[in-house]
Amino acid sequence: MDMTMSPGLRKAALCVHISCSVGWTGAVVTFLGLALIALTTHDEVTARAMYVAMDALAWTVLVPLAVGSLVTGLVQSLGTVWGLTRHYWVVTKLVITLVATVVLVLYTQTLAGLAKLAAATGQEDQALTSASPLVHVVLALLLLLGATVLSVFKPKGLTARGWRLQQQARSA
Repeated sequence: MDMTMSPGLRKAALCVHISCSVGWTGAVVTFLGLALIALTTHDEVTARAMYVAMDALAWTVLVPLAVGSLVTGLVQSLGTVWGLTRHYWVVTKLVITLVATVVLVLYTQTLAGLAKLAAATGQEDQALTSASPLVHVVLALLLLLGATVLSVFKPKGLTARGWRLQQQARSA
């Protein structure tokens, strides 16, 4: 049941979706910078601060923008002619966004643990030289860039449902 939004509402929803998505990508790039500093600095205080900052960034910026991107993407797909399950590129973007959001939310537990270790300044811990944040953020960035490419190029390819709807519209 696709409901088409008015042009003004569609554009407003698109602006919010783009803002959330671009903001999410920017926050991921910021997180990448923090992870690189944490791994490459020779200053233990700076490294510890980066883990605390990554944890804070995850909950205050990354998670809200990820959820915002997911929700506004659903609104866009359900309220426009693209539909949620008509085109493979839309389905692929949905899967990318959903997977990235779920992994992010699950990974916040790991970040919280690293931040807790980092805040305990009297202890030395090998976990604070973990490449885990860097690996996760690089993969997240690749996923988000892939979703951006799909949004711009919108490769052809209807799903089975999309093909049926197109045939019904032609015969009507």
